[in-house]
Amino acid sequence: MRHRLWFWWSVAGTVATAAFYLLARDGLASNLLYNAVGLCSALMILVGVRRHRPRRPAMWYLFAAGQMASAAGDLVWEYYVFVLHQEPYPSLADAFYLASYPPLILGLVQFVRARTRSDGESLTDAGMVAACLGLVFWIFVLHPTAATTSPALLEKITSIAYPAADVVLLALLTRMFVGAGARSPSTRMLGAAALLLFAADAAFSVLSLHSDSDGYELSAGWLLSYVLWAAAALHPSMKAEAATSPASGTGISRGPVVLAAVCSLLAPGMLFVPAAGADLIDRFAIATVGITLCVLVFLRTRGLVRKVHGKNAQLERLALYDDLTALANRRHFENALSRASAHGSPQVIFLGLTGFKNVNDELGREVGDDVLGHLAARIRGAAPAEALTARLGGDEFALLLPGDSTSTAEQVAGALADTLREPIHAGGNELLVGAGIGIGDSTGAAGPAEVLRRAETAMYAAKDTGEPFRHWSPALDERAGEQARLGAEIRTALDAGQFRVVYQPIVAVPEGRVIAVEALVRWEHPERGPISPAYFIPVAERNGLVVELGAWVLRTACEQMVRWRHEWGSAAPDRMSVNVSARQLARSGFPQTVADTLAATGLPPACLTVEVTETAVFQGGRAVEALHELRALGVRIALDDFGTGHSSLGLLRTVPVDILKVDKSFVDDITGAGEHRVIAEALIHICAGLGLTAVAEGVETAEQAEVLYHLGYRLLQGYHFGRPTAEVDFRPKGSSLLTYADTGGGGSSWRVG
Repeated sequence: MRHRLWFWWSVAGTVATAAFYLLARDGLASNLLYNAVGLCSALMILVGVRRHRPRRPAMWYLFAAGQMASAAGDLVWEYYVFVLHQEPYPSLADAFYLASYPPLILGLVQFVRARTRSDGESLTDAGMVAACLGLVFWIFVLHPTAATTSPALLEKITSIAYPAADVVLLALLTRMFVGAGARSPSTRMLGAAALLLFAADAAFSVLSLHSDSDGYELSAGWLLSYVLWAAAALHPSMKAEAATSPASGTGISRGPVVLAAVCSLLAPGMLFVPAAGADLIDRFAIATVGITLCVLVFLRTRGLVRKVHGKNAQLERLALYDDLTALANRRHFENALSRASAHGSPQVIFLGLTGFKNVNDELGREVGDDVLGHLAARIRGAAPAEALTARLGGDEFALLLPGDSTSTAEQVAGALADTLREPIHAGGNELLVGAGIGIGDSTGAAGPAEVLRRAETAMYAAKDTGEPFRHWSPALDERAGEQARLGAEIRTALDAGQFRVVYQPIVAVPEGRVIAVEALVRWEHPERGPISPAYFIPVAERNGLVVELGAWVLRTACEQMVRWRHEWGSAAPDRMSVNVSARQLARSGFPQTVADTLAATGLPPACLTVEVTETAVFQGGRAVEALHELRALGVRIALDDFGTGHSSLGLLRTVPVDILKVDKSFVDDITGAGEHRVIAEALIHICAGLGLTAVAEGVETAEQAEVLYHLGYRLLQGYHFGRPTAEVDFRPKGSSLLTYADTGGGGSSWRVG
């Protein structure tokens, strides 16, 4: 109720205005009601100031004083009419009426200064409107009033004072409504109150010139003006310190142009008014206002021209520069590369970030943008002064070196690699984001686009090999072309069923039982013959076909495991190990794919082991979440090739691991007394302490098997126990490790992932 006081006051004031016309005209009751509305308006303004306590109450006190003076004038006039039975003009009532204008005007001046924009554009617009309206007011109200009043000096001064005060009020209203920015409800009500007061005064002046009306019909305007002054003070928004919105500085609309055109035509248009065109004083006023408008229109036009230039500059910057990093964008870079290629042999350095997607996924876009800002600053700092630095895309940057010096390009690339090795502090995190760096030159290039393509190709090659940076060479294009053709052939091989799954046993020693098998994929090309997984798996990883290939291997292996359990019974292996790539783990639906496969084949989740590499899970994120979901299904997790990736023991805390597979590189020299044996021994102790199952991979000789057994390993895998094959013999081979014949050969089998 307290916050709606302004509303109920407005309702009561509107009802009182209607009641005024229902009472007898010129009766005491109607006049007392009129006076009550005026007095209550002044009191309600004080109530509003007391309730809302604005930081600048002075203008509201001025408004209250103005309303009080006007109400006092009403009371004095009623005394003349109903007590003295006189209607003098001018009278003491006119003194109070005129005294109400200065505080109202001063209050509006303070309001305008505090709550409207003071930029040159809005001031010019307000000046044009005020000049036009002032000219109209002069011709139709002020000048006729001054010309038709009686010779008595006091009456002439009084008659002119009213419209003169209205002229000042008109100027302030123009400033309030032209270029005033955003308006609060209190501001709108205040403007409406002043506008009603001006309109009623102006209408009364016109009526007085052309009729004997006493202004009874206009009383609603003055009454509602009283009501709105108080409602503006009672509304909670009156305490807002400022209700303006900043000028956009860039928006260009038709409004200013139309306003300037209309204002410039109004002054000469007044010459066609018969009374004005024939009067010397009016013609002088029209000429004065016309000159003033010409000056204001010129100033406004110059402002519009400046705004157009500013808009063009802003659009050019938006078109050529990156908003986030303030570096040149791809369009700017390509244009500069075209110009540099036309006059020389430029070099291009291309940077592609690694691991940046995980930053966005795990920490959010805001942190990711912060990281890009830091990286952009580092890249700009490492670049020579003459180089153009650009952000080409989400996580791709490039440098344009106008010279053709290969050594300079290598020095810059080396400096970039060094500066990117330092961690970045963003969002309360210490982050390490690497990058692949490629260098492309313009020697023999068909065009600027070819130079950029060369640098990008070299960047991808650097990512593949782990080099700090890589130069482009024709061999890289041949390799890229071959990989593109191979990717298409992988698609065909999947559709034609050219892939097959083979299985390598994992043996428990010393009893010699095959306790598990690992599923490995092979490609029998109809023309090339067997293709090494080392060749086609990386290609499938890059083009995404590894997801479909991995799903096929998973289903095939699970179906085979179900058949073996049915055929071999208790002699069948306990688990089937299937390798999973980083690309598969990154897919949000991968755990569901595993669950669906287990349900479709009928294989219990405890019989499936998912093998992942350290690299696939090192950066956390979606990959680790997927492993937790698989663990919740009952699937076991094996960390494959342990010790060859990032080798972080922290993975054993963050990743849900059941099995640790020690890489073949630590087994090859296990029979000696070197560091490999020490590492292998340390790893078996780590597994024992953490409750993990250890599997030694790449066991090729009986001597290696025996040493591993004495170190504590009880699960071994390698050529000594059997090569990968489509069918595995699960019959026990006896209790001696040496009953397995060394089948020869070397190297571990390649697998998906």
